[in-house]
Amino acid sequence: MKLFRILLLIVLLAAFVPLPVRAQTPTPSPEVAAILNSMTPEERVGQLFLVTFSGTDTSETSQIYTLMTQYHIGGVVLLAQNDNFAPAPDTVTQAQSLINNIQQLEWDTSKNSADGAYVPLFVGIAQEGNGYPTDQILSGLTPLPSEMAIGATWNPELARRVGEVRGRELATLGFNLYLGPSLDVLEVPAVSGGDLGTRVFGGDPFWVGEMGRAYVSGLHTGSDNQLRVIAKHFPGVGGSDRLPEVEVSTVRKSIEQLKQIELAPFFAVTGNALSPESMVDGLLVSHIRYQGFQGNIRATTRPISFDPQALNQILALPQFAAWQANGGLIVSDDLGTRAVSEFYATGGGQFSARTAARDAFLAGNDMLYLGNILSSDAPDSYTTTSRIIEFFAQKYREDPAFAQRVDTSVARILAVKFGLYDIFTISNVVTSTGLLSEVGAATEVTFDVARNSATLISPDKQDLATVMPLPPQSDESMVFLTDTSSARQCAACVEQSALALDALQQTVLQLYGPQSGNQTVNFRLASYSLQNLQSLLDAQEIDFIENDLKNANWIILSFTDSASGQPALISRFLRERPDLLRGKRVILFSFGAPYYFDTTTISKFTAYFALYSKQPQFVDVAARLLFQELTPVGASPVSISAVGYDLISVMSPNPDQIIPLFLDLKPVAVEAGDPLTPDPTPIPLFRIGDTIAIRTGIIEDNNGHSVPDGTVVQFSMMLTGEGGGILKQVDAVTTQGVARAAFGLDKPGLLEIHVTSEPAVISEVLQLDVSQSGAVAVIVVTPELTQSIVPTPEAPVVVVEDAYISLEGYPRFSAWLVAMIFIAFSIWSSYGMGVRISSRRAAFRWALGIALGGLAAYNYLILGLFGIMNWIKASGLSGVIVFLFMGELIGFLAGWLWSRR
Repeated sequence: MKLFRILLLIVLLAAFVPLPVRAQTPTPSPEVAAILNSMTPEERVGQLFLVTFSGTDTSETSQIYTLMTQYHIGGVVLLAQNDNFAPAPDTVTQAQSLINNIQQLEWDTSKNSADGAYVPLFVGIAQEGNGYPTDQILSGLTPLPSEMAIGATWNPELARRVGEVRGRELATLGFNLYLGPSLDVLEVPAVSGGDLGTRVFGGDPFWVGEMGRAYVSGLHTGSDNQLRVIAKHFPGVGGSDRLPEVEVSTVRKSIEQLKQIELAPFFAVTGNALSPESMVDGLLVSHIRYQGFQGNIRATTRPISFDPQALNQILALPQFAAWQANGGLIVSDDLGTRAVSEFYATGGGQFSARTAARDAFLAGNDMLYLGNILSSDAPDSYTTTSRIIEFFAQKYREDPAFAQRVDTSVARILAVKFGLYDIFTISNVVTSTGLLSEVGAATEVTFDVARNSATLISPDKQDLATVMPLPPQSDESMVFLTDTSSARQCAACVEQSALALDALQQTVLQLYGPQSGNQTVNFRLASYSLQNLQSLLDAQEIDFIENDLKNANWIILSFTDSASGQPALISRFLRERPDLLRGKRVILFSFGAPYYFDTTTISKFTAYFALYSKQPQFVDVAARLLFQELTPVGASPVSISAVGYDLISVMSPNPDQIIPLFLDLKPVAVEAGDPLTPDPTPIPLFRIGDTIAIRTGIIEDNNGHSVPDGTVVQFSMMLTGEGGGILKQVDAVTTQGVARAAFGLDKPGLLEIHVTSEPAVISEVLQLDVSQSGAVAVIVVTPELTQSIVPTPEAPVVVVEDAYISLEGYPRFSAWLVAMIFIAFSIWSSYGMGVRISSRRAAFRWALGIALGGLAAYNYLILGLFGIMNWIKASGLSGVIVFLFMGELIGFLAGWLWSRR
């Protein structure tokens, strides 16, 4: 009896223990329920997994065939490293053929099964842009820019257009799952490398959210809603100091801090999405740990992808809870990365892939992306994958709670697939080859991004014309030092250049060579790789490079990233070989992130431009910048400490603006049958007791864009005249650059309403003279913008040391030596001439006069009498010689007069 009471007490206490919070899943639709009820445990479990495979073979002997027919996987992800793509020029056509074959195989398998249900496969890809290594398909598709290049335009419409091209082309090939975009916020860039670089839209959470929202909208509309978008790397790895696939990083942030920075862009595409098109379909959960997540700085979470408490606490936030309840998928990041295996094998243990997969699923992930996962007890990835699925199927049969959890996730997965295809039939899934001809031709949007993202990092725009007044001239030589790299589409494919050694040289010739204006010619151009430059610095024999650098008028350096120490090599070149740079214009083009150089290094460049992407259109824009055909109009979306470019300061309200102020009036409704041009909105009149609603115009930041949402704005209503002052103040925040407020008119008098948003303190003023007698209109007063006149600092005086005259104006030893030689020469010349035309006695007196006159003049210089030093400082050695000659001439005249006596 006592034991029974104890057990009863335990049960009652357990009832009050909080379980991990999970968003409520809506009741499955009839079609989802019908499919789910017809599935075997193995088929249900298989839907949880996104797998990879090697090659393009889908025959009965292939591993992917077995994974599909026996293990009923939910989807595949195609990777270049797994040789899933054919070499150019057949890459695109073979990719479409492979995808159609996979979907057809799934259809045939279900039809050959007695009661098998056909469920289309997810076929996913991570095609981030910017070519290798962030693109899987290296040729055939339109070469699209990196996310940072899009961010540097500060134009969501361009982000939407890029997403539209990406979505249309991937859907044409048959892809229906997109792992991206990255919504990470690069708040503090890692100057030494190790961060995401150009794989992010920027360093401000608001603008990353704006760009991400537009990009996602483009993916959906471009694909005709045939592409499911899984944003990454949730909940954000922008603050980490290493890449997520390399090592599990730890970031010291609480959940409150995450809500302000890392999570804000994910809010923008989930609960705060402005339209169904701008809402993502899933979140890819990264393997990142947080220290101080709950506020206790000594506590560290497990990687979020394996930590049920931390992940569910984030997903319980209102923005995510509502989105997940409406069918949002949670997908684990690649479980086959080195970061995961090393985390589980910490301390020399073995990596159990089944344990990692189970932990990730129980943490709250609906789908598990296995990648090239390899367990310590398995010979290969295929064996590891099959054992994981078998383990899940066994657990499904043995553990009812686990089975219920599987069914919940499978229902969500099926609902997403039904969103792709109303009816699960093969004709709705496979794609036609007829549209392939349109793939790869949308390069106009890439050029638009390149032109609008190009950024001048150094010097300031107003100084560029001074340091670079003219482009390269036809008689000037140029040397291009380029960060070359190459990649293979598959192991057996030939190498493809990511950025060719002579890419910029050939573009310059194409645009400005003999056939295009004759502004330069080929024999005045030379190209070398950064590897050649390193060999030169290491004193290795490289033909022509040193001689070409010595003879060049322009040296143009280009680099793509910091993975191989390229910034350090360029800095070393500038430091160790100033002899090769003297008198030359040194231009740097960054086709990667812009923040890898320090202040000293940047000061040695004539001009430093950031392009952010190495696609051909960006090389084209670089050439046009060099020849000053284009002006850089972009702005860096991340902070660059070396040039004092701080994103927070840049995005604050521009103090040199007059903030517009308007009555916040509802527009006149236009009904059917009304004229095309509606009547203007009537201007209301106000009286005591009314409420006046007002709004600002778009408040601009220091880059000329609208300030981020949440920027604080203060509205003030003042009573002017005697006894006046501030009556009311209302604090508001901006939305899309605009803030709104309302005031009650409860006191008569001449009222003024103005607005400030520090440091912008000047606005238009709304005036209204409210009286007891009647209604009055509002008058808008626009003040003049009075800018403080800052005196232009004088240019620093460059003092050049003279080899003959000191800074004080006294002759140096070298000047004395020249003076003595000059006097001796004059004595010898006068004596020789005197002997020839007169007598030895006269010649002696002439020479003696010259000697005394010259020495007297030199002593005059040494003593610095009567301000002679200023004249000598200005004239240098030539002034010394002239002064000596004058003294010698006087001495000669004295000697000549003496000889006449």
